[in-house]
Amino acid sequence: MFLGKFLGGILGFALFGPLGALAGFIFGHWYDRSQRSFLYRPAERLAEIQAAFFQASFELMGHVAKADGRVNEDEIAHTEAQMRRLGISGEDRDEAIAHFKRGSSPGFDPAETLAAFNEACRGRPSLAQNLLSFLITLALADGSLHQAEAQTLGSIAQGLGYSQAAFQALLRMLEAQQRFQSSARARPQRSKLADAYAALGAAPSCTDRELKRAYRRQMSANHPDKLIAKGVPEHLVKQATQRSQEIQAAYELIRASRP
Repeated sequence: MFLGKFLGGILGFALFGPLGALAGFIFGHWYDRSQRSFLYRPAERLAEIQAAFFQASFELMGHVAKADGRVNEDEIAHTEAQMRRLGISGEDRDEAIAHFKRGSSPGFDPAETLAAFNEACRGRPSLAQNLLSFLITLALADGSLHQAEAQTLGSIAQGLGYSQAAFQALLRMLEAQQRFQSSARARPQRSKLADAYAALGAAPSCTDRELKRAYRRQMSANHPDKLIAKGVPEHLVKQATQRSQEIQAAYELIRASRP
């Protein structure tokens, strides 16, 4: 789409000279962008978002894996195991591996990937949280988060428009969800209950109404149908479905503990 820029520049120059041409070009640029968005059919727009989300997920996953200086065999095996768990196979698996290798290669610039993701997902800010949650959850899947990984994730969060405080809050909540899901039966009930509150992003002192609001907010953010409608690829929705089950279990534990 360049017609707006062309006509705007010509008309601006004819009326006001060089400065008018510049103003006309800028106005035409915004016109072209609005027309581009208007002409996209919903299915095409959704396909574009899904492709950008898929590419960013695995390129940035490779970048996080490389955070400590190199990608070792355990990290590669872990990534392949995650692909199997998510049901990624065939051509999708080959594409995911290619993106992962690019993200873990020397000289990879995550800023380019983040810029492409932000451009494709403009107007849908919640997708940034979905992407960041996906990356954090995968980084936590081996049971620990190394300092270099945390720093890299923090840098990615900044590129997605997150403040450091917002990133740390999301990280604490996802860490609590993982601990709650993997908690052993022998753990003290008080410790499991504390993780359950943190998994919902709620304080133990919250009222029943505040607790239900936090629960509904988390369930809505991880609802499979809503995520697919937003543009999250179906393979990656499976992870959110698992989080929904953990959130449900955490909520039920808290409700059972209240008088």
